[in-house]
Amino acid sequence: MQPLAKARLQIHFCVLLWGFTAILGKTIKLDALSLVTWRMALVTGALLLVPRVWRSLRAMPLRLVGAYAGIGVLVAIHWLTFYASIKLANASVGATCIALAPVFLSLVEPWVAQRPFNPRELLLGVAVVPGVALVAGGVPAHMYAGIAVGVVSALFCALFASLNKRLVEHADPLTVTCLELGTGGVFLALFMPFFGFQIPTGHDALLLVLLAYGCTLLPFALALVSLRHLTAFGVQMVTNLEPVYAIVLAVLLLGEQRELGVAFYAGVVVILSAVFAHPYLSRNTKPVPELIGTSETHG
Repeated sequence: MQPLAKARLQIHFCVLLWGFTAILGKTIKLDALSLVTWRMALVTGALLLVPRVWRSLRAMPLRLVGAYAGIGVLVAIHWLTFYASIKLANASVGATCIALAPVFLSLVEPWVAQRPFNPRELLLGVAVVPGVALVAGGVPAHMYAGIAVGVVSALFCALFASLNKRLVEHADPLTVTCLELGTGGVFLALFMPFFGFQIPTGHDALLLVLLAYGCTLLPFALALVSLRHLTAFGVQMVTNLEPVYAIVLAVLLLGEQRELGVAFYAGVVVILSAVFAHPYLSRNTKPVPELIGTSETHG
């Protein structure tokens, strides 16, 4: 098989695995705080077994370590609110809300990078408003809290993505992922005395291992290899399919279509149309390897 064709298949497989993160988040019975802390701990523990990570950590300036540690706190909040959204609503709602991250990124990145706003990017932000309204109108009232928390998760994703982009050239992506998830896990652990902590057993433990290694580390490794052969535009277009995979899986595996109305799916179409337009507005944007390991939206 040609390297390009193999890379395309690999990135599609990665997106399918990322789509399962929302399904597993709904299926695992742990609360969001325990789930995210365990996931971060398992991934960080595995990465600390890689000698390359230790070598890169020892060579990293303390100032840069502090910067990535601060970003790790934002990653922890992003993951926590993402899974809280799924727990408060369902996997389809969580995946739809997280699809807003590229839209927030188009608005947040100019502020972080201290560059002028692009009018086309502002238009992209306005374009999703009808979609969000339709989504809200197509879910039961008890899921509104899940939508609100999901939107917050997308905002935090855009914040740490913008900061990672500024530091992308300064460290190995595997080491950055280890550092960010490690510090994020420690940050969340500080809240355990106040909110409690659940230890997974049996079925939940198996699913958590699958989430950490099968849906986080495995696609991370495959995607890093694929990035060598794919253009930034091609990667972004494929990875934007993640919420589509998640919603289809939620229908097939969880039967969530019974909870949601036609307006919800119409809103999803509007939001995803704007998201797929984003790569055309920023075709020179390079993929950020760090986001592959730390974000639930990988576009």
